[in-house]
Amino acid sequence: MILLLSRFKYRSVSEIPVEIPWNHSELMIHESLLIHDYATPSFHSSANSLLRKLRHSNLHIGISFSPSLPHNKVSVLKKMAKEYSFDCFLLNDESSVDGVNEITLSWGDIGGEILFLVPSDKKDAFGQLSSFGWIIVVFDVEGAGACESSGVVCISKLEELPMIICASIRKATGDEVVTVGYIMKTSREEDFAKRGAFPMNPTPNGLMFLPLTFELPLLSQLQLVDIVLHKATDEIISVDLSGSSESSNRITFSTGMQELQRYMEHHSDCFAIDPLDKIYPVLDRLEIQQILLGLDALNKESCRAIRGPHFLKVNGFNDPDLAQNLSEAKLSLPSIVKPQVACGVADAHSMAITFRVEDFKDLNVPLPAIVQEYVDHSSTIFKIYVLGEQVFYAVKKSIPNANVLTKSSELNELKPLLFDSLKSLPTSTGHSTVKPDWYFDDSYYNYELAYKSTSSHALSHLFCCGGENQIQDGTGDHVIVDVNYLPSFKEVPYDIAVPAFWNAIRHKFESRKRK
Repeated sequence: MILLLSRFKYRSVSEIPVEIPWNHSELMIHESLLIHDYATPSFHSSANSLLRKLRHSNLHIGISFSPSLPHNKVSVLKKMAKEYSFDCFLLNDESSVDGVNEITLSWGDIGGEILFLVPSDKKDAFGQLSSFGWIIVVFDVEGAGACESSGVVCISKLEELPMIICASIRKATGDEVVTVGYIMKTSREEDFAKRGAFPMNPTPNGLMFLPLTFELPLLSQLQLVDIVLHKATDEIISVDLSGSSESSNRITFSTGMQELQRYMEHHSDCFAIDPLDKIYPVLDRLEIQQILLGLDALNKESCRAIRGPHFLKVNGFNDPDLAQNLSEAKLSLPSIVKPQVACGVADAHSMAITFRVEDFKDLNVPLPAIVQEYVDHSSTIFKIYVLGEQVFYAVKKSIPNANVLTKSSELNELKPLLFDSLKSLPTSTGHSTVKPDWYFDDSYYNYELAYKSTSSHALSHLFCCGGENQIQDGTGDHVIVDVNYLPSFKEVPYDIAVPAFWNAIRHKFESRKRK
């Protein structure tokens, strides 16, 4: 069970969200562009991707169908639409007026435009809808000049539709809306979007989110964008930490990410949060540890220390001086062993807990590696989330104390415990230390100290980051054992995290504009 101890404060009046009455664009899609097979039933592959992005867009989405569509197919269509929270409307050239009235009754006075996506062979049939203020968007697969008529927009790929929606809203709202183009892997995008973080309709503080795709030319997409929000680590092909060159020369991004980087380098009006050079340190666990060494400067202000764990970089596990090097680094056993590459590659989270020096021989952890202090923390970890000047934390269960792990390991002949930290953590057959009530008291977990460490020093300059903080048994030291960029905030309630997310982006934009 997760015990949430989140804090949420507005640090300045300018960050308090203001409700702005934006006009909304809404969308109607002709069913023939979506359904691949009514018997299965299934959407076209490109339509499925589009509908995923539209599902949580905060737009009214309708699917139109003809009276000639068989009843059994209408039932299938309505069932599929319900799964995506879309509406279905009867609409064709003979009943357009009645259909418009039904849509108005259902959606109310939206105060904006309705975009109607139709196949090219239907554009004339629905052309009269433009007299109601509708914008006809024609999907012209053959490219046969379907857009010769005035008041008609033509696209050749369904992936272009979000751009049309974005352009329509920008035209209606002028320069007041800030467009945030975002790029990240599908699963991460879905995780943010389903919490309402990426609406296409403007947020109360004037942000609009446009999904970027490498399937389309970037130039046409980025011309609509004021800010690029990225999870660049999703686009890493390889990381080489064996040399001593600059971080930028050791990381290979996907072709699309390289193109995005070149664009931003040559267009100062479009900036990223965060710039790639700001996130390089969180890709390297050695750099993270070295940054955390600077936390010592904060300890004068508190009776409890906040620090990083003791650590040692190793290039090989068969080094005859390993035991001495561990001792000099103030490392005792058990220790936790992690790859130096922190993210972006398949085995970045392949780790081990070692109990004896001989455990290191032929250890199956990628090299170079970081041997890190194992902190007794009563199986409890504080997940820290930082958004601009806001900070939250949640309490989660973690790995048992060393004595419990040792007993479990003895049952397995003291073999190293190998695990993938993204999938599962080592557990034990024993019982974890029982935590007293005061363990969860705010006076025990120094919230202000955590805030200073994450936002003011150790993770400075990052717009959105997270960390894992353990409170050491006995000393009460706050030990930051991990740092990551653009976490999911899944432990923070969406009604708190999402407004903070929007406000941090808007604040970042305003700060950049002032400069």
